[in-house]
Amino acid sequence: MNAENGKVYVQVKYNGVEETFEGTVEETWLLLGKFFGEFVPTFEVAKKLSLTVDVAKLARDCEGLITFSPEGANLLVPKNRLTDNETLALWLLASYLRNKLQLADTIAISKEELQMKLGKSAKITSTRLGELVKMDWAAKTADDKFRMTTFGVSQMQQDVLPRIIAKTGI
Repeated sequence: MNAENGKVYVQVKYNGVEETFEGTVEETWLLLGKFFGEFVPTFEVAKKLSLTVDVAKLARDCEGLITFSPEGANLLVPKNRLTDNETLALWLLASYLRNKLQLADTIAISKEELQMKLGKSAKITSTRLGELVKMDWAAKTADDKFRMTTFGVSQMQQDVLPRIIAKTGI
């Protein structure tokens, strides 16, 4: 408290947000109460609604399905046990995870590389990638490559990976 003018200065730092309050004791108390009453609950709700990826959990969830070698990512699941969409999504997920684990600089894969990994025609690969983009599981990058979205990672963890594990017995 500044004795000369009777003002109180309060600085609050909370989860990357910084706010300074200044005024009389009563004014500052009310502003501080308003901050905690309005901002913090809103921030907590927004935090609960935000989609984030726990990379360590994702890596554990992919054990037995994906592996990484110096040459790149590898799928351990036989292609004939997966649908085309599952195969493409798993390759995109492997690329995502490899990047997040800092084993690769890029997160995206070219359509041609995905076609080679899928082992199908360019038309089938384009159609399936279009389906993944339409479902918001994948996105096309500025350089015409494809990457897994955060929503796609979430869907893979919740639905697809458990289904692949169940049907392949891995």
